[in-house]
Amino acid sequence: MSAIYSLYEGSYSVDKTKVFKPFDPKIHDPKDRPGSLFIHVHPFLIDTPNGLVLCDAGLGHRQENGELIITENIRKLGFSPLEVRYVLMSHLHQDHVGGLADTKTGDITFPNAKYVIQEGEWQEARKTADPEIQEIFDILEKSNKMLFVEGDGEVDGFIEFKHNGAHTANHQVFFIDTELGKCFFGGDVLPEPEELFVSFVAKYDLDGRLARDLRKQYWEKGREEGWIYLFYHSKNITIGKAEQKSDGTFKLVDAV
Repeated sequence: MSAIYSLYEGSYSVDKTKVFKPFDPKIHDPKDRPGSLFIHVHPFLIDTPNGLVLCDAGLGHRQENGELIITENIRKLGFSPLEVRYVLMSHLHQDHVGGLADTKTGDITFPNAKYVIQEGEWQEARKTADPEIQEIFDILEKSNKMLFVEGDGEVDGFIEFKHNGAHTANHQVFFIDTELGKCFFGGDVLPEPEELFVSFVAKYDLDGRLARDLRKQYWEKGREEGWIYLFYHSKNITIGKAEQKSDGTFKLVDAV
């Protein structure tokens, strides 16, 4: 039977320096971090009849024992990083690519997987990413494991990708068929469930108006078709689905 897991990497504040600082509301005061966004980081692991699928790869932070958090979290679930068949990349910002490779060993993290990336996103990231991220990209490039795609299409009959831009010029979203239903991974165009119910234009999006309009479309279509939503930066519901209320409107509830 299919299963969906959050590979939660923690809560962070991010300011104009783009440094992700661990944030624990029990001991930290948000007033001490002015101008910061406060986010959680949730890569997702999906166990499908066609193998393990990973949605984005986290920050690349490590545990005290030196192991990447993302691989330790996978092992805790009873799986091996060697079992991951596809790594689906919505885009290539720092907080989504850190776990793609281990810069200490020079190896890709998921050696038996294909890394599904929009080619335009790769070309742009290769021009603009910081040096520590370029090191990850160097390892990935040498691996010959990248599956470059353009526009819309499908992979292996159970993964659909759609170019939607909005957050970055070549951001993409994914639909993954599982025994639980169709999973929708919206990356950073739909990173938090609250964004389904508030119409706003975000400064962190390349095209905030397009992102706003897409979120509305994803909610309207997804609630009718029973999508399972995966929210990469959620502070509450990380894996959700729509549920109709007595007045005919819809709310989001936990799907697992």
